[in-house]
Amino acid sequence: MNWRPYLLVLLTLGSAMTVRAAPTNDFFATGIELSRAGEFPEAAAAFEKSAGIRPAAGTLVNLGIAEWLRGHAGAAILAWERARWINPFDPRARADLKFARRAAQVDEAELKWFEIQSTWLPPDAWLWLAGASLWLAVGMMTLPQFFRRRKTGWQQVLAAAGLGIFLACLPANLGVISRTNLGFVLKNDAPLLQTPTRTGEVISTLTAGEPARRVRTRGDYYLVRTENESGWVERNAFGLVSE
Repeated sequence: MNWRPYLLVLLTLGSAMTVRAAPTNDFFATGIELSRAGEFPEAAAAFEKSAGIRPAAGTLVNLGIAEWLRGHAGAAILAWERARWINPFDPRARADLKFARRAAQVDEAELKWFEIQSTWLPPDAWLWLAGASLWLAVGMMTLPQFFRRRKTGWQQVLAAAGLGIFLACLPANLGVISRTNLGFVLKNDAPLLQTPTRTGEVISTLTAGEPARRVRTRGDYYLVRTENESGWVERNAFGLVSE
């Protein structure tokens, strides 16, 4: 099936929505014009510069579409994953990822339970929610004593609620930190090496868009763990969902 018309429609509709939703700048506007002209490599470069100035889910969605239409499936999947990192509720990124994984025949990254919880809200939201709930609990427990007043029932309820929300946020914040090591293969048939050198023995090859987890970094190489094996991959062949 030819998916090109489908993506061109997505680009047109997505850009119309993004002009309002995402912060506009010269690079973003240039990317839209280049995409409409069918100049997708140049459009991808423009969207990438726009996202570098101020990351926005809408910009990354358009970047993913431009990358896909120029034949870079791994970069497209990474862009859409980064859009979901910023805005987990973006329906365009979710739909594009579902389509791309089916077309490229790659699986979604397997997440632990606390990582799944961390996807319910944007990463910054969990941090702010944890801080606000902790201060609410501390305030409700200490302010009555500070003003030499007796604690009321509603103050005790708020303190308990704040403490409960804070404890519930801890696994989610741990999940956010854990997911920063999640990444995606950018190049098709990227070699997975036994050692972090160009002359290292090739264990296997990775598919563009395939998920993996960074274990550690050494020079120009990442030690990554896929669903079935571990090895070293060049940094320019692997992109992290959050840098």
